[in-house]
Amino acid sequence: MRPRARIATLCLAGLLAAGGIGAWTAYNALRDLPQPDLERAETARVILDRKGKLLNAALTTSGHWRLPVSLEDVDPDYVRLLLAYEDQRFHAHHGVDWRAMVRAAWQMVTNGQIVSGGSTISMQLARLTGERGPRSLSRKLRQMAQALRLEDALGKTDILERYLTRAPFGGNIEGVRAASLIWFGKEPRHLTLAEAALLVALPQSPEARRPDRSPEAARAARGRVLDRALVLELATPEQIARARAAPIPGARLAMPRHAPLTVQRLYADLPPSAHTETVIDRELQTRLQRTGLEAARRWGARTTAAIVVVDNATGNVLARIANAAYGQEARFGAVDMAAATRSPGSALKPFVYALAFERGHVRPATLIDDRPTRFGGWTPENFAGEYQGPVSVSEALQFSLNVPAVLLAERIGPASIAARLAAAGHPLVLPEGARPALPIVLGGAGISLDALASLYAGLARGGRAPNLRIAQGNPVEPAGDPVTIPDVARMLAGILREAPAPQHAATGRISFKTGTSYGYRDAWAVGFDRYTTIAVWIGRADASPVPGLAGRDAAAPLLFDAFARLGRPIEPVGDAPDLTGGDLPPPLRRFVRRAELVALAATPPPRIAYPPDGGLIEPSLATPGSQVSVPIRITGGLPPFTVLANGKPVHRGIRRSVSWGSGETGFSRIVVVDAAGRRSIANIRIDAASANGHVLSSPPLRTNAR
Repeated sequence: MRPRARIATLCLAGLLAAGGIGAWTAYNALRDLPQPDLERAETARVILDRKGKLLNAALTTSGHWRLPVSLEDVDPDYVRLLLAYEDQRFHAHHGVDWRAMVRAAWQMVTNGQIVSGGSTISMQLARLTGERGPRSLSRKLRQMAQALRLEDALGKTDILERYLTRAPFGGNIEGVRAASLIWFGKEPRHLTLAEAALLVALPQSPEARRPDRSPEAARAARGRVLDRALVLELATPEQIARARAAPIPGARLAMPRHAPLTVQRLYADLPPSAHTETVIDRELQTRLQRTGLEAARRWGARTTAAIVVVDNATGNVLARIANAAYGQEARFGAVDMAAATRSPGSALKPFVYALAFERGHVRPATLIDDRPTRFGGWTPENFAGEYQGPVSVSEALQFSLNVPAVLLAERIGPASIAARLAAAGHPLVLPEGARPALPIVLGGAGISLDALASLYAGLARGGRAPNLRIAQGNPVEPAGDPVTIPDVARMLAGILREAPAPQHAATGRISFKTGTSYGYRDAWAVGFDRYTTIAVWIGRADASPVPGLAGRDAAAPLLFDAFARLGRPIEPVGDAPDLTGGDLPPPLRRFVRRAELVALAATPPPRIAYPPDGGLIEPSLATPGSQVSVPIRITGGLPPFTVLANGKPVHRGIRRSVSWGSGETGFSRIVVVDAAGRRSIANIRIDAASANGHVLSSPPLRTNAR
């Protein structure tokens, strides 16, 4: 045989042998090939805020950060750069790019090493979702076959999105969204050219190029992607130069963990790969988290704070800082203090007044006594240890006086108060076997910050407390029966709006109430305007006392600060109460304790024994022009008494003999009102020539003076 024929024969035999070996290898590689995995990979459970921003996420059951992602979530420039570098003919081939495979094989033969890969995005997805192991011809053939099957079963968009979800980016980071958040602290919607190039480079060798461990390898890999971008004119030389100069991230960033204690309850009900859209505002949550921690730090190394912000119209929880010191063991940051049962101090008083208004026991202008009073073996005291005497009901609530609140609770009955709150959806927590007693008015029962936020939102809504809603899609329903009627709700809102604001804050804008538990363990403040209710708590999670901790000094400033951070003007709500009392019927002019009502039946009405009606005060020997002193003596009636002269208070108390230094001449009117609202009137005349006289003329003047 001629030499040329012999060479041709040998070449043909070699080709046939190679083809046979290749066919046998392909047959063995593909004969047991399973169907491709068409199920989407498990992704982390994701919690979104009301605007679709990532609020919180949990690891997958395999321990990976793998977040759901769609093409709309990713910067289009990143996708173009990815396809240009990894799979230029992605939209043209059917899973295997034969041109790229031939090119890669030729480059390997001519250069003696791998110069470029021939894998497509579809083949890489087949590798990520299939069996793992070292590279081999058999495994490559299997990936090619699986890629062809994936292309038959899925569209290009679905394949690309699955790759963007599964691509490895170092450590337990999978998917471009998790990578962008952990390496750059941002969603992948708006990546810089430098960031996009690094994310394109990492999946080829994620561990060898991890930015936190091998920054130079990461920089070099990013540079090769930028070289390709320059050749393909995907960016200008100036943009490429700036991208090359950009720093490489030196450490992993924490995945967003906003409202961690709040979303823990949501995670408990979520299956793997699920995501929930909440009504929380992430920016407001972040601002108030910092604000709450700053306020707590002022009261010691172990104090913390909790804040709940509610939209009045819907019951949506716009922010819920369950523990401002989350992550700080010394402050018990793992305890959900918004859900914890604590003593509310005086924060329940408005609901006692609501029942008193509803049942017609008092009105805002009704006088009520703030003086030492025994209730069985208990004598409540005011926070400051002082008593104000007779005050209006409005003033008693605004200044959080204790005795008036207990007097009203005694008339209503503590069981009725507890039953009303329970019917509204927020029962008080009592010691096992205990029944409601008068001390519940001053904090002798437990309740949570969540419940208080709902109850006060009920006042802002006209009396019906809402169910607090965190997840979107849940029905908006009231928590239970109305906590009060609309007229009373508006009345209370007006009264609480005039409560004295903390230092450097304006009164008359926010309707609010504070509370301090026994022993300075809990400081509360709850307030609302037309649109929003905010409830705050400061204290120690272990219930230890904090010296000086009080609602007015600790919680109220935080409440007003929280309202200021809503980013909108405050809109007051409620009717200004009528405090004149002029049109009140006698029984409502002054509140009388039930025990005193029994005594009242046997007590005659008050009478001004001196000076008598129509009397004349005659001159004495004193110097003309000096002040006239008129003695007033009272008989009958039920103390304490209110004495008025010409409409001005002269005396409030239990004494029956007082002196009025009038300094006036002519006609005067003296009025005495007893504890039951009964009155006696005396019209007198002081002679113009009197100087210090107190002698009554006889017979008395006949006059029509009123």
